[in-house]
Amino acid sequence: MLEKEINIDTGEGQMNTFIVHPDEDGPHPVILFLMDAPGKREELHQMARRIAACGYWVMLPNLYYRRVEEFVYEGTDNSREIMFEHKNSLSNEMVVEDCQHLLAEALKDETASKGPVGCLGYCMSGQFVFAAAAAINDRIRATASIHGVELFTDSAQSPHLSSHKVKGEIYFGCAENDVWVPKEMIESLEKYLAETDINYRVEWYPETVHGFVFPDRLGKYNMAASERHWYRILSLFARNLKKII
Repeated sequence: MLEKEINIDTGEGQMNTFIVHPDEDGPHPVILFLMDAPGKREELHQMARRIAACGYWVMLPNLYYRRVEEFVYEGTDNSREIMFEHKNSLSNEMVVEDCQHLLAEALKDETASKGPVGCLGYCMSGQFVFAAAAAINDRIRATASIHGVELFTDSAQSPHLSSHKVKGEIYFGCAENDVWVPKEMIESLEKYLAETDINYRVEWYPETVHGFVFPDRLGKYNMAASERHWYRILSLFARNLKKII
């Protein structure tokens, strides 16, 4: 495996990005891995390595780069307040532009495929990958939103409004008991998507809470459910990006 940290000039700053991919048999399909609210960190680097080990060229950017090069969530009230300030500074439009910069950067590397792309987002980035799948539908063909927030809202910027533009396949993995994602929101999303002709799946994970996929979330991590989520996203990528798990 090969990995590196690079800075991508977006015109709004330097987007520091972790890249990991196999060291042979390329080029490999690109996966855009968008972080949750606690930020780009080693726990996510490890997850990126797991995806890359299955034959993918994974890019994990710091979406807070406009404000800070590195954010470390410390679990304190003050750290939590700062985290939400960072999170709330982002919009779907901003992150879609970031994804376009990431893909442009990937085109420069011969080990990265120029074909179909996968997109994966957790928590706050669930909405971002949803929006990106619609906005960059010439490249993104496999999208997974895991316990994603704000997928269906009253806002004119709600990602569900452009869902008819999604091509390929999109998956929504939802925790059964999620304080940040009301069941009513997911039910409304399902009802809306049923009126479209896109290829989607909404799946509930019983007896789970928000953050169940992350091993470092003590008291929240659910190993069995997390492994099922890994099977779902890797199968999604295999079907649509033509790789073998």
